[in-house]
Amino acid sequence: MGTEIKTPVLIVGGGPIGLSMAIELGWRGIESILVDEGDGTIEHPRTGLIAVRTMELFRRWGLAQRVRECGFPDDYDLSMVFCTSLNGLMLDRENYPSMREAPTPPETPEKKQRCPQLWLQPILTDAARAERKAKLLFKHRFVSLQQDDQGVTAVVTDLNTGKPVPIRADYLLGCDGATSQVREQVGIRMEGRLLSYSVNVLIRAPGLVHKHKMGPAERYLFVGPEGTWGNLTVVDGNDIWRLTVLGSEEKMDLKNFDPAAWVRRAIGRDDVEFVVDSAIPWRRSEMLADRYCEGRVALVGDSAHTMSPTGGMGMNTGAQEVLDIGWKLEGLLNGWGGPTLLRSYEAERQPVAQRNIGFSTQNFRAWQDTPSPAAVCDLTPEGEKVREDLGKRLRESTRVEWESLGLQIGHRYEKSPICVPDGTPPTPDDYSTYVPTTRPGSRAPHVWLEDGRSTLDLFGRDFVLMCFDKRLQAETDAFARAFAAKDVPFRTEHIEQADVATAYEVPLVLVRPDGHVAWRGSRAEAPGAVVDTVRGAV
Repeated sequence: MGTEIKTPVLIVGGGPIGLSMAIELGWRGIESILVDEGDGTIEHPRTGLIAVRTMELFRRWGLAQRVRECGFPDDYDLSMVFCTSLNGLMLDRENYPSMREAPTPPETPEKKQRCPQLWLQPILTDAARAERKAKLLFKHRFVSLQQDDQGVTAVVTDLNTGKPVPIRADYLLGCDGATSQVREQVGIRMEGRLLSYSVNVLIRAPGLVHKHKMGPAERYLFVGPEGTWGNLTVVDGNDIWRLTVLGSEEKMDLKNFDPAAWVRRAIGRDDVEFVVDSAIPWRRSEMLADRYCEGRVALVGDSAHTMSPTGGMGMNTGAQEVLDIGWKLEGLLNGWGGPTLLRSYEAERQPVAQRNIGFSTQNFRAWQDTPSPAAVCDLTPEGEKVREDLGKRLRESTRVEWESLGLQIGHRYEKSPICVPDGTPPTPDDYSTYVPTTRPGSRAPHVWLEDGRSTLDLFGRDFVLMCFDKRLQAETDAFARAFAAKDVPFRTEHIEQADVATAYEVPLVLVRPDGHVAWRGSRAEAPGAVVDTVRGAV
C-alpha cells in the first residue's frame, strides 16, 4: 500500500454534486480530494434543468453566465405537448417561452436554465480543476473506509496502476449516487418504495424538430390505448433527445427490449433517421436515507435520496445540500463550529428532501392520470372526446411541475437547532407560490441594491447582520463583539434602501453564510447566546 495522503475533506463521487462540493469547499479555502472511478466524461446524461436556487449558487461561484452560455439555444420553445406520437394526434399543449423570452422572476436574480449534463459536467469539472484547494483523482475507485473520533481513513484503488491508495481525511462526503458504497459501508439505510420501471433511450436524430407536426417543445408526453407510455425530452435543443419508456420489470428486460421500435412509435413515422446511442433500464423510486451522517461521514446528493425526475429536483436538491454543508465544514475545520453544526445538516436537509420527493412523485402520478384511454388513437367522435378530456386533465395536473418557484426557493429549516425561532407563524408552504420572508430558517429575500448587486450577493463568506436603522449602532457593535469572541467570520451591512428594509421586515436580520436567516429582531438581546446557537455550540 502506498504512502497515506492527508486531506481535510475526501469527496467520493465525481458527478455534478461531488464536483460542486469541491468547488464550494475550494471557494471557502478548504482543501479537498475528489475520487471517482470514471474518467470525468458522461455517456448517458440525465440532468437537464438547473433550478433557480442552483443558479443562485452558480452565481456565487461566478459560473452562472457560463451555464447560461452552455450551448442550449436560447430561442428554443420550452412548451409541454401531450400527444399520441410526434406525427400522431394532439391532445393538448401547455405553452412556455424560450429561455430568452422567459422573464427572471422578481424574487430572484437568476432564472432557471436548461443545461444538459453533457455540458454541465465539463463546466463543473473545469471549475473544480481551477480551484487551487481541490484535487481531482479520476480513475480512482473507492474501496473501503474506517473512522475514529479524529477522522476517516479510506482506501481507494488507482485504476491505472491497480495499487491501493490510503487517504486520511477529517471528514468524508459520500457523493457517489443512488447505489452509494459509502452509505453501505457506514450502515445507513434507505427507506421508501419503487414507483415504476423505465428505460432511458438516448438518441441522435438531426433535424427531428422539423420532421413532425407538434412543433418544438421541451417534452412530449405520449399517450396510447394503454395510457401514458413514455415521453421524449429535448437534450441539446438540436440533435440529441432522451426517450423514457415506462413499463414493468419484464418489459424493461433489455434482452427483449427493442429501443428502435419504441423510438419509431414515439416519432410516428418510419422514414425519420435516428441513431440509438444507449439504452439504460432504471428503477424510478422515492427513497430517503434514515440519517444523513454517521460520525465524520456525511451523504450529499443522490446517495441520500432518490426521486422521480419529474420536476428535475434530483440534482438540484443535492446542490442545496452542497450549499448547506459547505460552510458548516468550514466552521468545524477552522475551529469555530460547535458539535451541533454537522448534526444540523440532517435536521435541515432531510425534511426538504422528503418534500422534494413528494413533489416529484406527485408529478409522476399526474403523468399517469389517464382514465379510460382506450379510444385515444381513434379517429371517431369518441376518440376526439377522449383526447380533449385527457389533454385538459394532463395539462392541468402537470402544470405544477413547471411552475414550482415555491419549491425551488421557498424551502425553510423549520426545526433547525442552529436557527433562533421568533414565534411568528410560517408563510404558506406551496410548491408553486413563493412568499418572501425573513422568518428564521428561510432563504433571505432577493432585492436589487442601488449599486446593481442583489442582496444575495452580500452573503456567502461570513455571517452578515443586515441593519436597517442607523440608530442601532450599539446593537450591531454588540453582535460584532460576540462573534469576534468566538472567532466566527462576521460583518454588518448597513442598508438605507426602503424597499430592502420592507422586504426584510425587521430592523436587524442575521443571515448565515448559506443565505438562510439565522435570527432576526429589533435589538441585540443576549448576542452571545445567539452566536453560540448559530455556530452549533449549544
